[in-house]
Amino acid sequence: MMFVIMVEEEQVKKEDSTKELSDSELDKLKAERKNRRKKRLMKEAAKADKRGVCYLSRVPPRMDPLKLRHILSQYGDIERIWLTPEDPAAPVHRKKAGGFRGQGFTEGWVEFTNKNVAKRVASTLNGEQIGGKKKSSFYYDLWNIKYLSKFKWDHLTEEIAYKNATREQKLALELSAAKKERDFYLAKVDQSRALSSIDERLKKKRKIQQANGTSEVQGDHQQAAKVIRQFPQTKSVRDGGEKQKPGLSKDLLAGVFGGSS
Repeated sequence: MMFVIMVEEEQVKKEDSTKELSDSELDKLKAERKNRRKKRLMKEAAKADKRGVCYLSRVPPRMDPLKLRHILSQYGDIERIWLTPEDPAAPVHRKKAGGFRGQGFTEGWVEFTNKNVAKRVASTLNGEQIGGKKKSSFYYDLWNIKYLSKFKWDHLTEEIAYKNATREQKLALELSAAKKERDFYLAKVDQSRALSSIDERLKKKRKIQQANGTSEVQGDHQQAAKVIRQFPQTKSVRDGGEKQKPGLSKDLLAGVFGGSS
């Protein structure tokens, strides 16, 4: 019996040792993963430092990210493109006028894999004709492009996120104000309905008592007098009642000009 107990204790010790080894191995794996992530982030940061961003202050009509990438990729490798959509009301007015019915853009950013390429593209294309096929709608348009020094794509994403957050905050404030106004209006409507129902009940009760020859309702059921509020009004000017302009007295004129009163 004692031998069996000792064997079981040894097995338990072996299992505990294997568990400790497995935990240590898991810690090693976690550390390796962290190191890999750090190396990957360092590589991405190094690549991001080599990239350059160009700013488009104006996007020609009918230009979209695919067409812009197709045109600018001839000068260098492009990483990312972002074009700001125009106001939703603009295409509605344009459609009514019979113009372009597609999506328009107001401004844009283009990220090149090499900042030197971005500088060269901005310096050579700024103010030049877009060109391409003569059938294209932006053949005669001019480039409005500028290289942004020390500007990274993260700055743009932060700015977009900030704008979205401020817009959502404004919408939340407007919605809360609209809800307050709606609740106040509904409360006043309910109050007016309750008062009108009370008046109708009092009128019915008064008619019944008048038919029976009794006096008007007294006590708590007596009809409350309506409150008439008086608001100050500006007095109207009567016909011929205009105020006379204040004039100088004779004594003052005599003192000034030395005449006798």
